[in-house]
Amino acid sequence: MLTDRKELDGLLRGAARAWLDEALAEAAHAAAHPGADSGDPPWELRFASAGRHCGPEHADSVRVLLLVEARAGLSAVTRLYDRGTAAERRAVLLALHRLDLGATALPLVEDALRANDTRLVAAAVGPYGAAHLDAHGWRHAVLKCLFSGVPVEALDLLADRAHGDAELARMLSDFADERTAAGRVVPAGLRTVLALTAPEPASILTPTSTSTSTSTEES
Repeated sequence: MLTDRKELDGLLRGAARAWLDEALAEAAHAAAHPGADSGDPPWELRFASAGRHCGPEHADSVRVLLLVEARAGLSAVTRLYDRGTAAERRAVLLALHRLDLGATALPLVEDALRANDTRLVAAAVGPYGAAHLDAHGWRHAVLKCLFSGVPVEALDLLADRAHGDAELARMLSDFADERTAAGRVVPAGLRTVLALTAPEPASILTPTSTSTSTSTEES
């Protein structure tokens, strides 16, 4: 769960709060003066050291705030993702839907979905991934979660995207059959998603309502 700036101000004390103020000021300066720094912008260096200065429990929130304040573009988020640790990569993924990137950062999501780190997989299927993965990519993201043990609740827009998806239902059934044949447990989340793939039944006009309608018309 990410913490907003107001909450962080109440949680951080002394040097940590002063560090955050300076870091966000540098990010805001970079947003107002794009291309002013010849090398890596100072706020990007702050991005990497957020956990050390503000505590690992606040690192995701601080890093997301920095990306948003800097109005980070594709080159910045790609650079920070490629260079970053798993924790830094997760923060990039968590921030993507808050940035004006369209679908351009989708390769970062696809990379995370190939990883074995469940923290990255969970972040990759958040709001940005749910909004921009195509049907094929999203179906495989669902299977990745089931295979790797990421709770299906991490999948943003799960009910909306799974609804009526017959191909996803087939893939889930095949996956369950393979697990059963191998003597392995079928993840409980699979049944949850499978139930969501069912289309809504067509509404049926009851005989009672039909006769009532006919009587009304005749009168």
